[in-house]
Amino acid sequence: MIKPAMFCCILFCIGFTCSSIAFSDTAKNKLNTSTNKEDALPKKNTIVFPELLEADAQNALAYMEKFSANRRAYLMRMHTKGKRFFPKVNSILNKYNVPTEFAVLLALESAFNANAVSKAGAVGYWQIMDDVAKEYGLRIVEDQHKLKTKSATKTIAKSTPKKVVQKKKPAIDDRKNFVKSTHTAAKYLKARMKNLDNNWLLIAASYNWGVGNVWNAIASSKKKNATYWDIEHKLPSETKAYVMNFITLNVIFKNYDQFVKGTLDFKAAQTAGLSKAEKNTSVAAL
Repeated sequence: MIKPAMFCCILFCIGFTCSSIAFSDTAKNKLNTSTNKEDALPKKNTIVFPELLEADAQNALAYMEKFSANRRAYLMRMHTKGKRFFPKVNSILNKYNVPTEFAVLLALESAFNANAVSKAGAVGYWQIMDDVAKEYGLRIVEDQHKLKTKSATKTIAKSTPKKVVQKKKPAIDDRKNFVKSTHTAAKYLKARMKNLDNNWLLIAASYNWGVGNVWNAIASSKKKNATYWDIEHKLPSETKAYVMNFITLNVIFKNYDQFVKGTLDFKAAQTAGLSKAEKNTSVAAL
């Protein structure tokens, strides 16, 4: 026979055990909910840099992060168009042993538009100037930027009979021919590799600013084996942005899936770069 005191004790133990189980289940549910929320958040991914630009990309991370946020639609558009053009560009660049990272210049120069004409007179896919085109043996229509501003219309009196004018064949400009212009761009870049000691950022800067201007900036720096960062302050803002965009497009396209998902961790990449720099400094001091 169970005594009253013992019966009360049993009831208390059963109640405590049940409440413990209920509390445990509640805590577990909260933990699961918290875990589910964390799982729902996009996980950050480490940025993989193109080997060619790995050393320089660290200096462009802040610019890259801002550009990827502000120009997201542009980057996605260029990547989509690039699927059609880049394999062909890379094939031609490889023939001249030019790094395929320079394929993005096609996007920066003309956005893949064969009929692009700049205010300065650069024409076609690779925005080649008249003088450079002649140097590399391309057929061209000169001063196209000036032709665009002139009106070609003429008024004819109603009483004047119309003369039958034989149509002329349209003038050919090889800069608008994808294959020919890409071979020319590859040859030009190959020449810059030789006279700029394979300094990739200086080569990119020279494509925008002209190799003569880059040489002058290097000479005025009075530094032996000057890098892009040694002369950056001497460059026009357009060329600085051009070089940063050259780095940015290469990095974003290499990490495109993560870019689309919004999971690129620029802050972590910056921290990793600082740690690596500190480590290299410590080793050099030993």
